[in-house]
Amino acid sequence: MPVPTAGMTVSVRMRQDVVIVDPERFVASARAAYREASPEITEERAAEDIHDVYEAVWALLDRFGRLAADAPVSTGLPGQRILDRSDGLSPAGERQHIVLNDPQPLQDYGCFMPEEYDPFAIPPGV
Repeated sequence: MPVPTAGMTVSVRMRQDVVIVDPERFVASARAAYREASPEITEERAAEDIHDVYEAVWALLDRFGRLAADAPVSTGLPGQRILDRSDGLSPAGERQHIVLNDPQPLQDYGCFMPEEYDPFAIPPGV
């Protein structure tokens, strides 16, 4: 087991999959999350600001730290969807991978990462 050392880089690669089973409930859930995070936002403003998948996903991540805040540990059998969730999403799995000693932490790239750099790839030899 590796022990923590000064200068060690710890990186966590994460993936969360969901299937949108009800687009209207999905968007409504994202708008509600957006308003919960910023109570001064009106319903009209939330409708203007959250109108595509990317904005909806960011609103959920900002509010809950994950796409399906109360996702069950088990998502069921392959291909089986949960149709009755209030957020219109069917959790479809998640994975986390811890990488130690990535040669260059994200901070060291500054504002501009090289175009060919894949921040989710596991570095060779790590």
